[in-house]
Formats: sequence, C-alpha cells, structure tokens
Amino acid sequence: MARTVRFRTRHGVIVALDAETVDDCKRTIDLTTAVEGVVGYKLGMTMALNLGLAEAVRQLRAHTDLPLLYDHQKAGPDVFDMAAKFVALCAKAKVDGLILFPLAGPRAVEGFVGESLKQGILPLVGGDLPFPDYNMSGGGYVADDALERIIDKSVEVGANHFVVPGNTPDKLAHHSARLKSKLRAPVFVVPGIGPLGGKIGDLVRAANGCSVYGVVGRAVYGAPDQAVAARALVDEAMAAA
Repeated sequence: MARTVRFRTRHGVIVALDAETVDDCKRTIDLTTAVEGVVGYKLGMTMALNLGLAEAVRQLRAHTDLPLLYDHQKAGPDVFDMAAKFVALCAKAKVDGLILFPLAGPRAVEGFVGESLKQGILPLVGGDLPFPDYNMSGGGYVADDALERIIDKSVEVGANHFVVPGNTPDKLAHHSARLKSKLRAPVFVVPGIGPLGGKIGDLVRAANGCSVYGVVGRAVYGAPDQAVAARALVDEAMAAA
C-alpha cells in the first residue's frame, strides 16, 4: 500500500521546483509553504542532478513538511525490469510520490506503478503532455488514447492519482467522468497552468467533482511576489469548486 499522502485541501496547487538554482527552489518553498491550498512540491531534475535525489529531499525537507513528489522527467517509458531498481532508489531517498509516464506498455504500468505501491510511494500516473503536437492527432508520435489505456491499467494495479494536461479541460472532463464510475475518489494532478494556457478554475469546473491540483512552476517561482501568486491560484481553484 502507498504511504498516506494527504493533500491538505480538496483542490489546490503543487509548486514545481524548476528554478535554476537550489537556493531559488528553497526560497520558493519558504515563501509558499504556509499558503493554504499549496499542497506539495514537485521535485524535478534541477535539484536531483545538482545534489542527488536523496540529498535534495533531505535539504528540502528542512523547509517543509508538505509532500515531495519526484518527477524523473516522466519515469516509466523504460523496460519494465528497471522499475524495481528505480523505485527502490526513490524509496531510499524518501520521496512521497512519483510522477510516472509508463508509456512502454502494460508491463511498464504493472512494474512502475506496482513497485511504487509496494515500496510505499504514491504513484501519480500520466502519459500525456500539455503540448498540441504530442498526440498523433496534432502531428505527434503518441496515440491519442494512450493515456486512457494507461489509466485503465493503472486502476487495475491500484492507482487512484492521475496526471492530465491542464490546458485541455475537455480531456480532464473525459477522464474524470470515466474514472468516477471506476473509483470512489479519483484525484487529478494537472500541469500546464499559466504560461502553457491552463486555468485552474476551468479545470476544477471540468473535473466532475473530483479533486484537482494544478502543477505550477513559472507562474509562482517567476512571480514578483510568490506567495501572492500562489494564493491567487488557490483562490481561483476554490472559487470554482
């Protein structure tokens, strides 16, 4: 079973720590961790490559007790027998959740999602990005129904947190409607807020009553007042609930 990761509000914001320096990432946490509705932080390659994953988590944990979700720039499109090794390292580093894009097939879903659950890490499962040329219908390389099939397999394995592009409310409406018939309380994490065109209020309204957490990077860490920027996004989400 995944360790209990409790987001402290029903809707809110996960701040992406994608600033250029480690100190900038820590400053973002210090300025936003007390903002009600900021529910966690997404740790990506900037700090992991600078410090190593375990050291990055150790340093960030000194600044917040909110969940730390590791995005290995979309782990999961790999051979399935790498899953146990990868997840074991993440568990050792004490991350709370893993963002996974298991595009390598059903065995990748079983491996990466299943191992996360075994190791006590919350899997947040996706397979779609907020870019118009990602799917085949937009000129990209990934089948339009790939995320739907990944989600269905992930539900079989035991996942209930899913990553859906935040600048396509129609996709969120589609996936949330489907999952409400399969799960008691599906949760959606939505990147693509702000500069990529997504509006968190639109997404909350599109989610058929499911919890929605916007993943926000530049719109917060690039703002003149990061706390004010975070609070405005949270307020927008709550007003749409």
